Amino acid sequence: MASVSGDKKESELKLYSHWRSSCSFRVRIALNLKGLKYEYKAVNLLKGEQYSPEFTKLNPIGYVPVLVDGDLVLSDSFAILLYLEEKYPHHHPLLPQDLHKKSINFQAANIVSSSIQPFQNLATLKYIKENVSPDEQQQLAFSKHHTEKGFVALERLLKDYAGRFATGDEVFLADLFLAPQIHLAIKTFKVDMTQFPVLSRLNGAYNEIPAFQDAMPEKQPDTPLTSAS
Repeated sequence: MASVSGDKKESELKLYSHWRSSCSFRVRIALNLKGLKYEYKAVNLLKGEQYSPEFTKLNPIGYVPVLVDGDLVLSDSFAILLYLEEKYPHHHPLLPQDLHKKSINFQAANIVSSSIQPFQNLATLKYIKENVSPDEQQQLAFSKHHTEKGFVALERLLKDYAGRFATGDEVFLADLFLAPQIHLAIKTFKVDMTQFPVLSRLNGAYNEIPAFQDAMPEKQPDTPLTSAS
């Protein structure tokens, strides 16, 4: 259970999450930034709990995250983030008022969500393992290739907009997508981040923000490190 204060409606929020899911990571950051209390509902992707009848009633495609807010059940991290922004616009806004900067945030977020993350999720890697090659190194190389390709695009996109954060000196939507992706690139795919000075600098800034750090995979209740302690 997240220990951030909130009103009665906020306390009804439930987040179905997996500690290592970058999509869930994005939503955890947003909830932390907005100061919203929520109940963490762990879904063990390695055990296939996302395909259980209980979970597929919430999300038929079998992906995390899923946000439950009273009678509303919402899946897909992008949709969840926009919903939270609409419902709680004054709790740390996730989008700038400037239309140009807003469009850059959407573009950066979309590069991550459509051109990087789909090439590294468990379903994709499982398909490659079963139908292309069982070699884990080849699977990681596949994901690393698409990560670096996306990072090249992001580096070029953000070089004229980045301040302390992706589109200036305030945390916005793009940052919520970038932070988990950079973390995964470093920890799992061993990407050489010296190729990406803008993204590396942003990552350093993210590491200084409690809302980001508290959302880290290693700090979630279902991480194996926590379970083993």
